[in-house]
Amino acid sequence: MNTVAQYADHYAYRVQWSEEDGEYVGTVVEFPGLSWLSLTPGETLDGIRRVTGECVEDMLAHGEQPPQPLSDRSYSGRFNVRITPDAHRRLALEAQEEGVSLNHLVAERLAV
Repeated sequence: MNTVAQYADHYAYRVQWSEEDGEYVGTVVEFPGLSWLSLTPGETLDGIRRVTGECVEDMLAHGEQPPQPLSDRSYSGRFNVRITPDAHRRLALEAQEEGVSLNHLVAERLAV
């Protein structure tokens, strides 16, 4: 991936209403410091995409590597979670009572 559009088109954008600002706020997950405010959702998305593209362009011009878009990353489907021993015990008991594995129980809960 090496062009501004290839990066900017794949980033994870979010547009939501901000009661505090009285406008929509656009953000991009891969660049937590960037945001864009506007009166309509469409203008907000256009604005945050534009400023993200400018940021990527600047990074590339200075020999920096922009963050890889989350959508382009591969995921194994496995991750470790640290919980308290009491929570572990409680979940294990619940899984046993339901006749499912602990992994199945936790995966079902996370999928909600």
